[in-house]
Amino acid sequence: MTFEEAKDTFIHTWGTLATQWGISRSMAQLHALLLIAPTPLSIEEIMEQLQISRGNASMTLRDLMDWGLIFKQLKPGERKEFFWAEKDIWKVARQVAKERRRREITPVVEVLNELKSIPTNTPEAQEFQRVMTGLSNVVGFADSTLNAVIKAEENWLMSQFMKVFK
Repeated sequence: MTFEEAKDTFIHTWGTLATQWGISRSMAQLHALLLIAPTPLSIEEIMEQLQISRGNASMTLRDLMDWGLIFKQLKPGERKEFFWAEKDIWKVARQVAKERRRREITPVVEVLNELKSIPTNTPEAQEFQRVMTGLSNVVGFADSTLNAVIKAEENWLMSQFMKVFK
């Protein structure tokens, strides 16, 4: 396999994997490209390498910056903006966990807490509250787990992960 084939395979695979995590394929592929790029890339280079439109590249770059996974860089004497990705994979994993927690878990926790507080003066309301409490416990566990990942250092996280397989 040549380097170009390996690069294309990685970008394609990262895009496919990310869709399993709820991240768009374009976003993941652009992130993969910047992750393996030895130097920051311009939007034109990104468009050319991924064969995507300027609009798609622009929106995706903005989304990745919002996630805190890529950063903009200005070079002296250049009018173009350049983009680079965090290369420390553990930092990337923690940042993804942090964003997913903020975007997905926190709003659900808030809604479930509100739903658990309804009056339980009927059997239906009591059953509703029982289910909401169960859901709240599961979501709370997910929240705690993501919080542990966010705060974890690589060595601690690996030791916890390895315990699962012993």
